[in-house]
Amino acid sequence: MPSSTSAPDAAPAPDSSTTTAYRDLLRTGEFAGLYAGFTLTAAATTLAGFALGTLVGGQTRSPFLTAVSMYGATFATVLGALTLMSVADGKRPRRTLVVLHVLSFAGVAVQVVPGLPLPVRFAALLVLGFFQSLGTGTRLGLLAEVVPASAYVPARSLMNITAGGTAILGYAAGAVLLRFLSPQGVFLVAAALTALASAVVAATVREHSIRLTRRPGLRQTWTANAALFADPGRRRLLLNLWVPNGLIVGCEALFISYDPDHAGTFLAAGAAGMLLGDLAVGRLLTAERRRRCAFALRLLLAVPYLLFVAEPPVLLAAAAVFVAGAGFAATLPLQERLLDLTPDPVRGQVQGVESAGRMTWQGIGAAIAGGAAEYLGPGLAITAVAAVSVAVTLVFADAGGSGRNGGGGVRQAKSQRV
Repeated sequence: MPSSTSAPDAAPAPDSSTTTAYRDLLRTGEFAGLYAGFTLTAAATTLAGFALGTLVGGQTRSPFLTAVSMYGATFATVLGALTLMSVADGKRPRRTLVVLHVLSFAGVAVQVVPGLPLPVRFAALLVLGFFQSLGTGTRLGLLAEVVPASAYVPARSLMNITAGGTAILGYAAGAVLLRFLSPQGVFLVAAALTALASAVVAATVREHSIRLTRRPGLRQTWTANAALFADPGRRRLLLNLWVPNGLIVGCEALFISYDPDHAGTFLAAGAAGMLLGDLAVGRLLTAERRRRCAFALRLLLAVPYLLFVAEPPVLLAAAAVFVAGAGFAATLPLQERLLDLTPDPVRGQVQGVESAGRMTWQGIGAAIAGGAAEYLGPGLAITAVAAVSVAVTLVFADAGGSGRNGGGGVRQAKSQRV
């Protein structure tokens, strides 16, 4: 789900004098095009993941394979981050984004083929994740070009809110569509949405001159990544962005195994909580308050899932998932701080690496949770994984963005920019 979801400089606090309203952003043609393409892609990804999870769960009855099928594409995002993510800062990002959309369409369209062996489906899933990771970096690099620095946090918040809203509608629509269509039919709808996203971006976004001085490629990607990970403060900040988030997505990946009849309800509840959290944190809090809330939000992300040890009634479980979903808003202040430390020439790549790492950890979280569920059962596995997320948050409470000591490691990193 999370999504999930950076500016060249730290965005100013969203007060009445500086915050760009969502409606003002949508009046900007290029942002509206990027936003529409993102929304269509998010809807396609939600539908495809739900269809594949349902198909694999029905064929294998395995919590591990079902969880991995829903979020397995995230494993390939790390390959994009380690190899070709520098294309996000290339000379023709619009063309790159359109090409990556087309390749993503091919990855979804393959799933339409009936009777496709599961190994082939998983291979197509990994290819799709690779291209989507590069597309995310390119899109976020363009976003920083399309909107002014003062509008970046509202723009990113709007995209996060839309991801949550799209997930709510997507899971609900997926559940309805699967009553009338086969999983292959749902894949066909997802492929059509991906193709439409390509057309929208091609028609609305103009080419921008990104600041990379050297040709994108493997060497350029490794050089920038080495500089990014060389600083302990940035590494700890990335850890806070990736690990608690990924483990909780692992909990969500067990919903189909935990309660097949109400999995759509739980997934929609989590997406609704994420939407509300991003709306509140992105629009109502100042930059300082966002920073102070980061630690509490990471705890909120995991603690409600501890209730699953008692196998609560459906309504109580859905309420817990909804509350926990608001904790995903912790990514906003952490992303804000990370990109404050990033120079312009590699901002697309750094944003892409952060997103790819977060998505990869979602896949790792799904694998961990699915493996645990094979032995513990889904309910106990959800509780155990949530407890690990709480422990990680507590251990790294003083890392950048915790809000408890101001993130000394990050301040140190600021003098050693990527």
